[in-house]
Amino acid sequence: MQNFWNKIKLIWTDTILRKRVLFVFFALIIFRLLAAIPIPGIDAVELGRFLSNNQFFGILNIFSGGGLSNLSIIMLGVGPYITGSIIMQLLTMMVPSLKRIYHEEGEAGRKKFSQYSRLLTVPLAAIQGFSLLYILEQQHILINLTAFDRVTNLLIVIAGSVLIMWVGELISEFGIGNGVSLIIFAGIVSRLPSWVSQHIFTFDVSQLPLYLVFLVLAVIILAGIVLVTEAERPIPVTYAKRVRGMKMYGGGSTYLPLRVNQAGVIPIIFALSILLFPQMIGTFLSRFSNPIVSSISHFLVAFNQTSVIYAIFYFIFVFLFTYFYTAVTFDPEALSTNLQKNGAFIPGIRPGLSTSEYISKVLSRITLLGATFLGVVAILPLIMQFITGNTTFALGGTSILIVVSVVLDLIKKVDAQISMREY
Repeated sequence: MQNFWNKIKLIWTDTILRKRVLFVFFALIIFRLLAAIPIPGIDAVELGRFLSNNQFFGILNIFSGGGLSNLSIIMLGVGPYITGSIIMQLLTMMVPSLKRIYHEEGEAGRKKFSQYSRLLTVPLAAIQGFSLLYILEQQHILINLTAFDRVTNLLIVIAGSVLIMWVGELISEFGIGNGVSLIIFAGIVSRLPSWVSQHIFTFDVSQLPLYLVFLVLAVIILAGIVLVTEAERPIPVTYAKRVRGMKMYGGGSTYLPLRVNQAGVIPIIFALSILLFPQMIGTFLSRFSNPIVSSISHFLVAFNQTSVIYAIFYFIFVFLFTYFYTAVTFDPEALSTNLQKNGAFIPGIRPGLSTSEYISKVLSRITLLGATFLGVVAILPLIMQFITGNTTFALGGTSILIVVSVVLDLIKKVDAQISMREY
């Protein structure tokens, strides 16, 4: 506890750290103010009724940072930017030139890669914005709109999505932590007071065992997420002795830490982004009277948080995206090359190709554990929902995963900044 307060004191006394923390604080305040500005033409009563009975828009509200709950100008949130990043990550696996830019050109390549994701955000925001506004108008939530009003609303939500993407990147550059993750985190935390008050007012003594079980599971999940996120597999590395002139260099030993969960919370965000599309398309098609289109719509709409098939796909996507993101961001071949250039080797393993294969083998095994755990934790609230029939826990589980992972990442970033100042 004393160490915690010492860190708080150091953050506040260090000018640069204090500016970074205050920048994040004021950026999130601006984000929440933008989330409170609604677009024109909303029927507030119909909106409240619609959102209370729609789990799909509850999940979508997470990615908007809470901006969808009152149809704010940033109702799309960082969703289009996340979708654009997913598409770019997939393209790196299929287009060699993009993979070369991402892995071989260093920081300049990553900046170029990020720029492509930003440019892709605009057309994706236009598509998602048009679909969402059309659905809301068909549900009589947006009323008495002219053609000019529809175009204006579409331009507003596109601009809002680009604006909140820019705010997120400013947080990443001038603040502490990942800006996009912090925006999602802020949206989840902002709903916490209303969620707590709702459960206090609707508390039923007969549900007490269920709440106790949920509380115990929540503590276990939190401990498990922290444990797996912090877990590492150390690979011993030895530096060969080298003689230069009359002096000998090297000869030391260290270790290469491989995290069990290299991808963090990204697989969950990716999986949820993909799983939103079937329900959005199904809701869009529900207005057509054609029998074939209607049957397709019913099938897609049924693909929601209450279905077993949703839980199965959710687990599979989280599992696969964990492997995929690890493969994109971690290159064993490049690591092996760097070790060889610096005169380092893994004891018992030949430098070069053998080292790369060994690192890949170890990484694949530990990622299996991390991906399985992440997938199980992701669907555990859904399993509770199937057993108890209570839909509250499905949204809560996803939110807990995101919040805990973002907080852990933020703590690491703060510790890194403090260590750098101390040195």
